[in-house]
Amino acid sequence: QVQLVESGGGLVQAGGSLKLSCTVSGRTFSSYSMAWFRQTPGKEREVVAFINWSGGSTYYGDFVKGRFTISRDGAKNTVYLQMNSLQSEGTAVYFCTSSQDALYSGGNYALDYAYWGQGTQGTVAS
Repeated sequence: QVQLVESGGGLVQAGGSLKLSCTVSGRTFSSYSMAWFRQTPGKEREVVAFINWSGGSTYYGDFVKGRFTISRDGAKNTVYLQMNSLQSEGTAVYFCTSSQDALYSGGNYALDYAYWGQGTQGTVAS
């Protein structure tokens, strides 16, 4: 059974930082691309960032503008999202997800991913 467990959400002031973590169990972590999506009420999930299975390639949504970093630690089966210079539009539920296919380069559509965490709330106070 594949499980993704997120942590690290919370309340931060505008201009502050949050670091999200997602630990994966039940599959070979190093074989699958990982991504972070976010969702706000009434809107579809949008990709924040993804990292390919080897960690050698990353992608960020246009709104990130150099403020976030996605990384992965194979020894801990964990993917991270470091978010800096957060603004009020960063308030969302953040979801970690793992790709459908092994050795997949990664994609920015939710349909590219098969397993999802429960989500963690990030709130930015202005």
